Amino acid sequence: MRAACRRNKVMRKRSVHWSLCRSLAVAVALTVLTALAPRGACGAAEQAYLVVDGVTAPVYDYAVAIRESVWVQVPDFNGCGAPVQVVVDIIRPQELDDAAKVPVIMVASPYYLCLGRGNESEVKQYDADGNPTKFPLFYDNYFVPRGYAVVAVDMAGTARSTGCSDQGAASDILSIKAIVDWLNGGNTAVDRQGKPVEAKWSNGTVGMIGKSYDGTLANGVAAMGVPGLKTIVPIGAISSWYDYDRYQNLPFSYNYPSYLSEYVAGNRTVPVDCSACFAALDAEDGDETGAYTPFWAARDYREGLTTDASHVKASVFIIHGLQDDNVKTPNFARWWKALGDYHVERKLWLTRVGHVDPFDSDRQLWVQTIHRWFDYQLFGIRNGIDQEPAVRVENAPGQWVEANDWPLREHEVLLAPQADGRLVLGRGSREDLSWVNDPTQTEATAVTAGQNPNRLLFTSGLLTRDLRITGAPQVELTVTHHAASGIGQVGVELVDYGDVERVLSEGEGVLTTSTPSCWGASTATDDACYFDVVRRMGHTPLQVLSRAWARLDNPGTYRLLVDMTPNDIIVPAGHQLGLVLVAASPEWVVTVDAAPTTYVLNLRSSLLRIPIVGPVADFRAGTSQVPPRAMLTPGSLPEPHTATRIPE
Repeated sequence: MRAACRRNKVMRKRSVHWSLCRSLAVAVALTVLTALAPRGACGAAEQAYLVVDGVTAPVYDYAVAIRESVWVQVPDFNGCGAPVQVVVDIIRPQELDDAAKVPVIMVASPYYLCLGRGNESEVKQYDADGNPTKFPLFYDNYFVPRGYAVVAVDMAGTARSTGCSDQGAASDILSIKAIVDWLNGGNTAVDRQGKPVEAKWSNGTVGMIGKSYDGTLANGVAAMGVPGLKTIVPIGAISSWYDYDRYQNLPFSYNYPSYLSEYVAGNRTVPVDCSACFAALDAEDGDETGAYTPFWAARDYREGLTTDASHVKASVFIIHGLQDDNVKTPNFARWWKALGDYHVERKLWLTRVGHVDPFDSDRQLWVQTIHRWFDYQLFGIRNGIDQEPAVRVENAPGQWVEANDWPLREHEVLLAPQADGRLVLGRGSREDLSWVNDPTQTEATAVTAGQNPNRLLFTSGLLTRDLRITGAPQVELTVTHHAASGIGQVGVELVDYGDVERVLSEGEGVLTTSTPSCWGASTATDDACYFDVVRRMGHTPLQVLSRAWARLDNPGTYRLLVDMTPNDIIVPAGHQLGLVLVAASPEWVVTVDAAPTTYVLNLRSSLLRIPIVGPVADFRAGTSQVPPRAMLTPGSLPEPHTATRIPE
């Protein structure tokens, strides 16, 4: 509602743009279509696009594009009821109907009628006959005039599709795979009257794109090796639902698969009773142990039961925010590595924001890049994008570096905790240190200065030069506990202490402005205009660079090796590195030890490993940069984590 109200304020300004765009589109289309006309009376056009300045030009009239819906028939993949009908909404160039076959950009989502898509939470809209009049996001406005079809699919169990969702397993992924198959001449679909309909207009070449759950569906379909799927562009997406719901056997929340599956079923138009299936998710998710089980292997696209990186035939263009605390960074980093192991064509963008679409963080460059990517992948236009560096990383606000792989790990800094609270190059001291679990302690308390028996804090000297951390830090810890519950837990934070202007954690690091920009053609019901978004900047006295958690089953001594969340960031000279250890982390993971248990760290066998690019770190003595809690500014730390997060 707020987004709709904001947009009303700029409608008058946009109406001028719409009229101009329609006039130009019609004029250009008439000119170019003459050039693309069939050479013979019965022949088809040789190509469905025109290249201008190296990219496809908008030569087709978006206002008269064909807008239609079909229902693809699929089996009941998760045993929740009758065979499923998956709704496919289509917008494609009218001028090319029966004249040329076109490639498809597909955005499959569970959110089209419940949460909405994009920064302004747009939902699909339909006319009185049920045909789509508005797609969320800019893809249809921008790419349909350039000769593409854009297809928006309601995942099974959501929106206008029947069936029941099951958090990334068979029903979710196979319901979307079925659409790719239909676009390639397989499967059965019907129109609104129940008559069979074929995708004769499709050339069988499909590219999937989407943020979060949408991009996750793309990962899952690609991991089945589906013919016809040429490329996927997962943005802030999940590659293993275990990594989304767990961290080293500690759940982020209980009964999450059923919660999410019920959430995405909100506002659906076809009531279906999925309660039995959702109850089965609760029974099978293994919250009691947090272990990786066949339940999670069915939702793993890297090394799963039926989905695996070795099956991927499509190229993969990954985009992820390095400050994404929703779909945490192991999801992209482990997917990137697995794809590389199987020599999949890859491209990677890493931005210095949170769970954000690049259309809402780096709009102009992103539209130019994804335009060239789809032109190359789906039309086969040789525009050189495949010859450019594969990786682009924002490792400081507004500072980008390029490379051919990631991480560019050149060295490893080994830092050992000392009994006096120092973090030094070399080996740890021989003593043990202890702390007492506080199940209510916040991260803000744990990482700031002051006497605190409920955490251990170790800090380095001041950096003598900038330090680029790239990849996943790793901690080796020897920890002893005798928790009354029989189960212990450990949380670890790597912290950059020092005041500097940073991209804030507040609002995922971005701020929506009051000025719109337009990307593509518009109609009266579907404009191509969106409010501009900028980075949310501010000075903070610290930043948590990486986190990790681990469950310790049974009392005793544990030798832990914990991979922390990957990052790529520059820590400025004059700052300190800090290593913080806690037990319970109530803002992040479930609390399995709620007692004031004493935990003991053996310093001699504990170590922090930090992957870096550039010279090995050097430190000097100086004034501590660790701030008191009172100095924390808004955006210094993420908002408290809750069990109701969704991969939106």
